[in-house]
Amino acid sequence: MAIDGTSQAGGWAVGTPGPAEGGPLVRVDRQAGDPGPGELLVEVEACGVCRTDLHLAEGDLTPHRPATVPGHEIVGRVLAVGQGVTGHAPGDRVGGAWLRGTCGTCRYCLFGRENLCPYSRYTGWDADGGFAERTLLPADYVYPLPPDADPAQLAPLLCAGIIGYRALRRSDLPAGGRLGLYGFGGSAHLAAQVALAEGATVHVLTRSPAARDLALSLGAASAGDAYDAPPEPLDAAVLFAPVGDLVPVALAALDRGGTLAVAGIHLTDIPPLNYQRHLFQERTLRSVTSNTRQDGADFLSTAARIALRATVTPYPLDAAPRALADLAADRVNGAAVLLP
Repeated sequence: MAIDGTSQAGGWAVGTPGPAEGGPLVRVDRQAGDPGPGELLVEVEACGVCRTDLHLAEGDLTPHRPATVPGHEIVGRVLAVGQGVTGHAPGDRVGGAWLRGTCGTCRYCLFGRENLCPYSRYTGWDADGGFAERTLLPADYVYPLPPDADPAQLAPLLCAGIIGYRALRRSDLPAGGRLGLYGFGGSAHLAAQVALAEGATVHVLTRSPAARDLALSLGAASAGDAYDAPPEPLDAAVLFAPVGDLVPVALAALDRGGTLAVAGIHLTDIPPLNYQRHLFQERTLRSVTSNTRQDGADFLSTAARIALRATVTPYPLDAAPRALADLAADRVNGAAVLLP
C-alpha cells in the first residue's frame, strides 16, 4: 500500500476509525523516498503515543487524509536532507512534534501566535507521522535534541511536554500558587514537574490509582479522584482528561480570580454552568490550541534545566495497537512510547 508524499516503511496507519480495542490501526509497508525541498528524511528511534493519536484512531478527530500514519512525538536521526536545508546534517538527532507547518504570513503568524494559523498543518494528521521506521519531517519545524540521551525519555517531551507546558502557562499560575491537575497521564506528569520546580503546590485529581501514586511520588501535595474536591482552593487548574463533565468540577474548585485551562484537542460536551458557582468572582475558563515553536524551545530548555524525567511505558513498534488500546483503557502509567 503506498500513498503519495510518504516516506514510511514497516509502520501503522489508521484504517477505519473506531474503538481502540477493535484495532483501527492497520499495517503498512511503504517504500522510503528522498526528502523534498526543506525536508529531512529521519530514521525513527522512538515515537510517543499521544492521546491525540487515540482521538484520530477512534474517530473523535475527523481524518484529514486517508490511511494516515499517526505519531507526532518523534525522536530520530537524520538520514538525508532535502534541497535548501541548512543547519541539519545526516547523523543529527532531531525531534518532530505536532505542529508541522504554518503560512508565516497571516496575522497570527506575524504576531507570534502561529498556533492559531488557519493554514497550520500537523504531523500524523495532515502528513504521515512516527508510527513507522522512517518519516519525512519539515526542517523548519523540528527541534535539535541531545545526541546521547535515551530516545524513549525524549519522545514524550515533544507533544505531551510541550502542550502541558503551554497549558500551564495558559492557566496563569502565580508564583508559589496552588495548582490542580485533572487527569494525570503523559502530559500532566511532565507539567507537574515544571510547576513543582517553580515552587507551586500541586494537587492531582484523577480516576487512576496508579496515576495517583505516581503523582505523590513526584511530589504532589495530594492526589484524589477526578471528582473529589482538592484540600484547598486552587489558584489555577489544567484539565488534561478529555471529559467535559469535569469542567464545572474544576471551576468550582478555583479560588477567586482563578483560571482553568483545558489542554486537550478534543473534549466531550460540557454540561450547563452556573454563573454564580462556576464563573463569578472573575474565574476564567480558557482553551489551549496546539503550540508555537517558541513554546517547544522554551519547554525543552526548561526540561533540561530542571532534569525533568518522563515515566515511560515502552512498547515495540509491532505492538502499536496494544499501546493505543492500553492508553484508551488507562492502563498506561505516564507515557507510552513505541520503539522501532
